[in-house]
Parts: sequence; structure tokens; C-alpha cells
Amino acid sequence: MGNIRIGLAGWDYADWKGVIYPARASRAFDRLAYVSTLVDAIEINSSFYRPVAPRVAESWLRRTEGRSEFRFTAKSHRSWTHEPGADPADVVPPTLEGLRPLRDAGRLGALLIQFPQSFHFETPSIERLVRLLDPLRDWPTVVEVRHRSWESDEAGRWFERQQAGWCVVDQPVVSGSTARPVPRVVGDIAYLRLHGRNARDWFRPDAGRDARYDYLYDRDELAGLAGIARGLATESKELFVIQNNHFRGQALVNTLQLRHLIEKRRPEAPAELVRAYPTLAQDVTIHNPTLF
Repeated sequence: MGNIRIGLAGWDYADWKGVIYPARASRAFDRLAYVSTLVDAIEINSSFYRPVAPRVAESWLRRTEGRSEFRFTAKSHRSWTHEPGADPADVVPPTLEGLRPLRDAGRLGALLIQFPQSFHFETPSIERLVRLLDPLRDWPTVVEVRHRSWESDEAGRWFERQQAGWCVVDQPVVSGSTARPVPRVVGDIAYLRLHGRNARDWFRPDAGRDARYDYLYDRDELAGLAGIARGLATESKELFVIQNNHFRGQALVNTLQLRHLIEKRRPEAPAELVRAYPTLAQDVTIHNPTLF
């Protein structure tokens, strides 16, 4: 079985104060340094909104040094996936330049190309993907597509021919259009991304980010996801399981519960988190931070 790294999408959320991060932490308290002691991987979300400056990526390396097994993954800039008119020749290089320090240090586990629900398995989409993937042959690339048309065997064969990494998506099942978690592995890296299953708010026009990702997986759901993860790990050298149900620290709750299920041990959890979610106590040990 390959390495399984279970972690979070992002780390800098205001509503995590007093739930994950100490409510009275000093200004010197480093959220990234702290949460990196609790998880195996963190997906960088800020790179979706603006390319990362190399000096910022270098600071992330310094703030997590000493944890040789910890990895970053990172989302590509939105111009790659959400701006169809953007030329890949123009928009790809700035993202790669910023993330290069992580890759060169061996700490970038995957570069995630996340497409919206409107991206269907059809000729223009395939052509777009080919143009994006061409300059990424030396990068650990994974593609996330959310529309159900990508579940087809034909789409799976296309990914195999391209040797493009496949992101297994767990998301709300809505109107038969959202993709289910198809457990494909292409290449050495497997990626399982958990968005929660809040079908009520997933496509609601006035739902904000927090509402869409306000979901706590229950134990039965986690057991099923743990089974998917084990299967993916047997077919890959490295599996990333990333929780994106971030609202009020629920991502970390489920991350620790999944670690307990898969690793058969009790990972450390912040005391604040256990107070907010008391049932977590049966799966974890209490972590008392000394970084504030």
C-alpha cells in the first residue's frame, strides 16, 4: 500500500479561531506551523486566486521544516480553468514559477487543476486540457472534474492515454449531473477530495462559501470513504485525501477521524476542537500547543 497523506484544503479561516486555533493566541502564533503538526498535507487554496510569489512558497517551507513527511498540494490559478479565453502559454508559467520552490524541495505532492461543474467531457474541454497538460509533464499533476459525463469509460481511457492524474471527488449528488467518486488511479499519485454532501446549498445561488461546505461526515460515511482510500492506496505510490468541508473546523474533525480509521491509532487533536465536537474524544488524544 502506498503512502496515505490525509489533510486539509487551506488553513487560514477566521472561523477556526477558538475551534482549531487558540482563541487567545498571541500575534506571533503561526497557524500554518501549528496545523501542520496535526495533519499530513495541506492543499494551498490561495494559488487559485493569485499566483504564489516564490518567496512566499519559501516561507511555507521554513514554517513547516522538520516535518519531512509533510506535503503541500496546490490549486492552479483560476485562469487555467475558469477563464476559457485565457491562453495557457500566458497563464501557466506564473503559477509554476511561484510553486517551483516547493517542487524543488520535494514538498509539492500534487498540482491540482480544478474545473467547474460546467466543464463537460466534450471536444473543446479535451482540447483545453491537452494545452494545459503539455507544459506540465515534469509536474505531479492531478485533474478534478465535477460533471458526471467524466465518469464514462471513454473519459477514463482518455486520462490513461494522457497519463493525467485523476482526482476522485466526493461531493453532493445533485440532479444526476454531479460526478460520483469514481475510484480511478492514473500514474503514481492518487487524490481523493472531500467536499461534503450538502446538497441543499451546493448550487443555491445565494449560498456563500461557508454554507456550501458546511457538512460533517458521519461515521458510516467515513467508513465508506476509508474503504475507497485503502483501495486507491493499493494502486498508487502516494494518496492524498483532502478535506474541503472547512466550515467551523469540520474538515479537521473528519481528517482526524479518517486517520483513526485508516491508521488504527489515536491522532492528536486541539483541545478546542474536542470541546466543540465532543464525540471526537473517542478517536483522538488531546494536543496542547506551545506555539503561542
